Amino acid sequence: MNRSSSITLFGIPNCDTVKKARTWLEQQSIPFEFHNFKKDGLSAAQVDIWLKKINFETLINRKGTSWRALSDAQKNEAETPAGAMNLILANPSLIKRPVLQISDDQLDYVGVGFNDQLYSSIFLEK
Repeated sequence: MNRSSSITLFGIPNCDTVKKARTWLEQQSIPFEFHNFKKDGLSAAQVDIWLKKINFETLINRKGTSWRALSDAQKNEAETPAGAMNLILANPSLIKRPVLQISDDQLDYVGVGFNDQLYSSIFLEK
């Protein structure tokens, strides 16, 4: 990652995993922008960028309360990329958090979730 890289962490501030990721980045003095997708919104263009880098099945959190609250018809809709995008845009709480996006001249990386080892391999190991 070079100095001109832009790092954006997408999530919601009260999510424990998002809090861990934000704390980790701050402790490593890694500058990043936080995008609260419940407050700041989420566009179809943004979700499309993610889906070009990661599988739609990875992006949807099928273990959370938002998923369990869906009807069977809505859950079936999530079985296609277009259906998954529609569900995500209608209910951003379905997104597995956080989503880390690192951009340079091009989009370099999109990842979902957080753990120390993953972030260390992305940011600290050369």
